[in-house]
Amino acid sequence: MSKKRKWDDDYVRYWFTCTTEVDGTQRPQCVLCNSVFSNADLRPSKLSDHFNRQHGGIGGHDLNSLKHVPAPSNQSETLKALGVASQEDALLQASYQFAYLCAKEKNPHTIAEKLVKPCALEIAQIVLGPDAQKKLQQVPLSDDVIHSRIEEMSQDILQQILEDIKASPLKVGIQLAETTDMDDCSQLMAFVRYIKEREIIEEFLFCEPLQLTMKGKDVFRLFRDFFLKHKIALDVCGSVCTDGASSMLGENSEFVSCVKKEVPHIVITHCLLNPHELVTKTLPTKLKEALFTVVKVINFIKGQAPNHHLFQAFFEEIGIEYSVLLFHTEMRWLSRGQILTYIFETYEEINQFLHHQSSNLVDGFENKDFKIYLAYLADLFKHLNELSASMQRTGMNTVSAREKLSAFVRKFPFWLKRIEKRNFTNFPFLEEIIVSDNEALCIAAEITPHLQQLSSFFHGYFSVGNLDEASKWILDPFLFNLDFVDDSYLMKKDLAELRASGQILMEFETMKLEDFWCTQFTVFPNLAKTALEILIPFATTYLCELGFSSLLHFKTKSRSCLNVSDDIRVAISKKIPRFSDIIEQKLQLQQKSL
Repeated sequence: MSKKRKWDDDYVRYWFTCTTEVDGTQRPQCVLCNSVFSNADLRPSKLSDHFNRQHGGIGGHDLNSLKHVPAPSNQSETLKALGVASQEDALLQASYQFAYLCAKEKNPHTIAEKLVKPCALEIAQIVLGPDAQKKLQQVPLSDDVIHSRIEEMSQDILQQILEDIKASPLKVGIQLAETTDMDDCSQLMAFVRYIKEREIIEEFLFCEPLQLTMKGKDVFRLFRDFFLKHKIALDVCGSVCTDGASSMLGENSEFVSCVKKEVPHIVITHCLLNPHELVTKTLPTKLKEALFTVVKVINFIKGQAPNHHLFQAFFEEIGIEYSVLLFHTEMRWLSRGQILTYIFETYEEINQFLHHQSSNLVDGFENKDFKIYLAYLADLFKHLNELSASMQRTGMNTVSAREKLSAFVRKFPFWLKRIEKRNFTNFPFLEEIIVSDNEALCIAAEITPHLQQLSSFFHGYFSVGNLDEASKWILDPFLFNLDFVDDSYLMKKDLAELRASGQILMEFETMKLEDFWCTQFTVFPNLAKTALEILIPFATTYLCELGFSSLLHFKTKSRSCLNVSDDIRVAISKKIPRFSDIIEQKLQLQQKSL
């Protein structure tokens, strides 16, 4: 073991002070640039070299003279008052700004010292000269520094969000979903929706791993502990929108029962982005067999590397642009419609490939009925994709989502009437391949009961956001018929006064519905409160789905041990860290340690 060097007070002549680690190891720290060196550098030659090279040193200070030097924080305050940033402030600012960009772009922490800083130093040397290079050299960008910077910024962002939640005039809405990362670790992600300064804000709340089991009670425990840790009562939550397995996050899950036990008033909604799953579960036998045949074909092509390479080469040879064929899974519901469309459009080419590979799937794939069923499924799932895509946006509330679903369900009777007359206009792929009345009769007999069953399932399954007649003033208080409101209704007078204002009418016509009701909080608080309690709950877990996409960038094979909580918060939060406050606290802590 190498001998540990000891600190000597004479070393202050080189503007160094001493930091002591937990194990007693002493390390020199430069007072001017805050660089910390190893114990092996604790010798005059090394300290003098740094002082002369980096700070153009004029040595000769002793301990007493150094004590009378103005404190760095005082120097910093003086420079700030003059509108000039001190060198120390500038170095910290640069370090934090780079760490912020690193997290925003979802890059590994090591990219700073391994790539960015060396490149910046080379550019500075060539373009700006050695003096600029020396200044850039002092910017701390090590792996550990970037990690600590991101952690500090994450905590600042979280603190801002928690302050907003506490100040929100109404209970907040929560969006909660679970996924499994590449390490097979279950990650629970949450977003929050709250009111701040006359607008509804949507923000990332947390992403935490489920350590042991993934039962509903484990999800609830993690969810509850987050609020307890930050000293916020759980009843601040007015609604929770979930998505996932029924046993874990479903409407009848243990999680829901635990939440309702703690917060009886809470509203539980289930993500409305799952009509594909409902359609699949209602498929009659023949249509389900056709879907399974598609799955087998995809697995045959994608499941074996040689087949996949041959398939790609085959498409290139016949001059067709190859599109990546995705595996068919329960979770990739949006890609399911795209897969069916792709299989139908390249039916002949895939059939040739299956023949070439002597696959036993050829007989089922060539069946005339299969192609007809495939066309219907491709058309139906394309309609569902369009419906789901229309609900994939920020600010989607349960009322708007319900309106879109209702509009979609109202199409079913028209589709059924046309199908009875052998008119398949609403199913263009199906219309394209049906050539005989017998084929039309057979497929009509198969899909008519399916569409009827699907229509009834939609009505029962997606009931959230359905307003009664007396509450529809929330959507348009100016066109709403007040006769639907009982005279005993306390807010009827407020509604009448609101309708009489031309200024408020102009605001209503130019603003989003949620923002309009937020602006009415000071004028008509009871109306605004009632309306926003309906509009705040999440209708989908779309934000969580976006968050899971970001998670793929953070949890990779080379970064599998990374705790993503801080990185992902800085990356996807709309909040900007309060850099000046963070740097000021940092400088104060450093000054106290001297």
